[in-house]
Amino acid sequence: MLTRTLSSFSSGRQSLAIFALLFALLAGFCWWHWSAFLAWSLTTQITLHRYLVLHLLQINNGQYGGGLWLLFFTFLYGVLHAVGPGHGKFVVTTWLSTQQTPSSGALRAVPLAGSLLQGVSAILFVFILAVGFNLVAGDLSLGRWYLEKASALLIAAFGFWLLLRGLRAFRAAPRHAHHHEACGCGHHHLPTRQPAGWKERLSVIAAIGLRPCSGAITVLLFSNAIGIVSWGMLAVMTMALGTGLSLLLLSLAVNRMRDTVTTIWLRDSPARLDRLVALARVAGGLLLLFFALILFLSVVPVSPNGDFIAAGC
Repeated sequence: MLTRTLSSFSSGRQSLAIFALLFALLAGFCWWHWSAFLAWSLTTQITLHRYLVLHLLQINNGQYGGGLWLLFFTFLYGVLHAVGPGHGKFVVTTWLSTQQTPSSGALRAVPLAGSLLQGVSAILFVFILAVGFNLVAGDLSLGRWYLEKASALLIAAFGFWLLLRGLRAFRAAPRHAHHHEACGCGHHHLPTRQPAGWKERLSVIAAIGLRPCSGAITVLLFSNAIGIVSWGMLAVMTMALGTGLSLLLLSLAVNRMRDTVTTIWLRDSPARLDRLVALARVAGGLLLLFFALILFLSVVPVSPNGDFIAAGC
């Protein structure tokens, strides 16, 4: 029995060391090339933005074949926004990596729902302010500025909640693992894992979706200015779909990595896993607070002539 336990312990440690090494190499590679990738992503989005304007003008001139190209480029724009400067991936990866719940359809639907809400919030923002209140372009730019500031504060609030939850869990976690011999079946009995509640899932969806993409707002403002609002709305929701599918694939990868680490650590000690998850929540909360601060300080300045004119439309 002792030999089997020591063998399982050694195997778990070796697997964890290999996984940690591979993860460190991948993280180092991404960190080294992140700035170049981000610059490429932003440059590509600017190029795609010009194509979006071009195809909107084609539709306005009766060339409806440009509509298919418009939807294609908006979908691609959403994908690049998700993997590049978009904030959704930081919220999703932080939240999912600190969960002890099994992967489920409801859990995987969170990033997709958040991205679709992002498209809806952009549409509501433009049409409540532009159509409902008949605000001029400069006022819309100011409203966008306040909304992005508020969404950064919402992400900070979610990060603070995650930080507090991690600190409470870390204090409550047992310091030593107690192994009982009452069960002689030879299996590891995993602790019961409660699924994330609907309030928690809604808070993640809100943190993702209540910050509309500036590119989506620009497309809506320009399409409204030239009189093809319906095409602008369709383009924005296609953009949100591209972002959502990208975040969905990312969430599947995060779930797989999390489950792998969980399995390895449970071979050693469930109590140690509890402390690891608590520390991950603390670290994730701090990262989200730092990221929210960056978002708050880097909001695109207000343009007196309007965002779509400042973007070169």
